[in-house]
Amino acid sequence: MENKVPIVSVVSSFSGLTMPAIGMGTASYPPVDAGTLKSAIVEAISAGYRHFDTAFIYGSEQPIGAAIAEALNIGLIKSRNELFITSKLWCTYAEPDLVIPAIKMSLENLQLEYLDLYLIHWPLKFSKEVSRFPVPKEEVSVIDIKTVWSAMEECQLLGLTKAIGVSNFSSRKLEEILSLAKIPPAVNQVEMNPLWQQKELNEYCKAKGIHVSAHSPLGSKGTLWGDNRIFDCHALKEIAEAKGKTIAQICLRWVYEQGASVIAKSFNKKRMEENLEIFDWSLSVEELEKIRVLPQCKINSIGTFIEPSAELEAQL
Repeated sequence: MENKVPIVSVVSSFSGLTMPAIGMGTASYPPVDAGTLKSAIVEAISAGYRHFDTAFIYGSEQPIGAAIAEALNIGLIKSRNELFITSKLWCTYAEPDLVIPAIKMSLENLQLEYLDLYLIHWPLKFSKEVSRFPVPKEEVSVIDIKTVWSAMEECQLLGLTKAIGVSNFSSRKLEEILSLAKIPPAVNQVEMNPLWQQKELNEYCKAKGIHVSAHSPLGSKGTLWGDNRIFDCHALKEIAEAKGKTIAQICLRWVYEQGASVIAKSFNKKRMEENLEIFDWSLSVEELEKIRVLPQCKINSIGTFIEPSAELEAQL
């Protein structure tokens, strides 16, 4: 089938990166079984998705690898090059000598020779394997960004990934990377939705040539940390009803109109297809204003993952 998802050009003289404007997320809590996830990825490729977002901690790398192999085998795609695959460095491996082994482990899980994008998942380091959430604060520290980023740069120089970036980084932490990077981050993947609009961070990233990719565009409903605020929002319901769209489509279109790409997760075939149907219409000036003034509340808080620590949060 014809792929109607626009391609976003990511400003990066080092990577020349382009990526689909919408990707499929694969984080699921509680996790789905590998067979279900593999089938959903194959279905998504058939529907037109070409960007798949994973991470070591999601446990979805192996099912994605199996799905890619099946999609090639049955002719849904002709080449792995048609896909854009993102994975992430987990906090346990956020040490300079563990970065390359970590990306190689992800590549083995995915049955791939290279990633399109490799991100530092959080600006945090865990002292040992995580056995529970929230992680005890004595096991958490801020990463040594200079040495870890240097190892990320080496991943790109070795051809293990086409581009590198970060996830859940503030402008303060980005400034730190930019002050020492030989290869600047191409992407910052952060929570972004109508109820957490990230205006200042988005503008900062645009000014620095860092592309913003939005996770949790629907508020992470159905996860340990998410809630129904997005779907219960009266203003979003009104806009959706007036346009004959779903609330999810309104949120995804809003993110796209902010100049960001978007990571949307659904394993339901109908919703997967609906999530792609956001590119042939737009929000009006009045609708954008209704969204602009919505009360803001961060959903995917770092406090979900680690025990409260004022000292640590002050460094992020």
